Amino acid sequence: MTYVAGEATSVAGSSVSSVAVPYLAVVELSASTAEVSALVFLTQLPSLLFALHAGALADRYPKRRLMISGDLVCLFVLLTLPLAAAFDWLTFQHLMGVAFVQSTAGVVHDAAAIAYLPTLLDRSLLQRGNSRIGGLFSVSATAGSSLGAVLVSVLGAARALIADALSYAVSALCTTRIRIAEPPPPSQAPSARLRTEIAEGVRYVFADTTLRTLTVTNSTMSFALGVLNTVWALYLLRELRFTATAFGLVMGAAALGSCVGALFAPRMTRWFGPGPMMLTALILTPITQFPLLLASTGRSWQIAIAAALAVQLLCAAAAGTTQRSIRQMITTPRLQGRMQAVSTWLTGGSRPFAAPLAGVIGTLHGVRSALIAGTVLLLVPVVVLALSPVRSLRALPVTAPDPGSDAPAPADVPAPANERAPLKTEGDRP
Repeated sequence: MTYVAGEATSVAGSSVSSVAVPYLAVVELSASTAEVSALVFLTQLPSLLFALHAGALADRYPKRRLMISGDLVCLFVLLTLPLAAAFDWLTFQHLMGVAFVQSTAGVVHDAAAIAYLPTLLDRSLLQRGNSRIGGLFSVSATAGSSLGAVLVSVLGAARALIADALSYAVSALCTTRIRIAEPPPPSQAPSARLRTEIAEGVRYVFADTTLRTLTVTNSTMSFALGVLNTVWALYLLRELRFTATAFGLVMGAAALGSCVGALFAPRMTRWFGPGPMMLTALILTPITQFPLLLASTGRSWQIAIAAALAVQLLCAAAAGTTQRSIRQMITTPRLQGRMQAVSTWLTGGSRPFAAPLAGVIGTLHGVRSALIAGTVLLLVPVVVLALSPVRSLRALPVTAPDPGSDAPAPADVPAPANERAPLKTEGDRP
């Protein structure tokens, strides 16, 4: 609960920034389409440059220490934005620098945090835990988006970022208060190099069919969403003339869809099987883009976009919660950080290439054309999963890998009856 409290607070703070930063860039600093693309590029670049190293560090050093360090760096670098704005020194270049440093620290924190969860939960409860954590994160994101809209309207975009900075302080404090002792990292040979450990993690992921398929599916989905997300805020704020309040409310409604998807993921997995459920979610995702592509100004279109985005994030949360749980379940403990890092590297690392592509298309042919290109690219992960054996996976794996073995656990072992039934206790809540 302490882990979740800290992470959820950080999610809420980041949702404030997800409203404040685009408004600050587009409206207050008058950023062009190319400048917005450059900002998104710098935000995503650390995943490409540092994710593999962060995963190796998470397997080598105590994870809580890395989580706290990442939070503190984000805290201090974010505070420089409202401080510069107070003295009228804030520039778009400053915003870009902060985005790069914050994203780099976030990569380190996230690699450690995701690999840390299997330490706190029994392996058979990972999907249920990921589901409830995802649901709570979605509620936090909804609250953060709504709060962000209010803060931007009342205080201005730069001052609103103080809320995100404070959320990192809460996250660091909560992490320090976790009382469960973390297993010591495996001892490394004196000659062991980080590069060797990174290569071991990459080989491990691509040697297993399930890990490889889910990782490639994630990365192709991320690239498509990277194209869409690069120009999405620009399209809503400039061409559809969303106010800060409308922008925040649309994001809040979308986060509610994510909450529903995360909470219902275990139930949908039991009903349909993880493979068919994930494939269906991927098929629905490009369909949800049509209201955005057809929209014009007006409240009715704002409602339609919010509803479509809610369905999209419902699908993303249900599929994301399930695939993450599968990867955590079948990965040997000593490689959890590197397994996650390979996924982050390919998933987040594809987005720096998506941002310039979206910027070029948006500059030459218009923002709507970039959105159409991103929608077409959403078909690629559908094909990847449909052509793999994972599409027919009927149950979650429950066999834990031998801690001394590097072989992933079987991914097709049905769960026992007591694991198929929903867990209901007096204290059961998201």
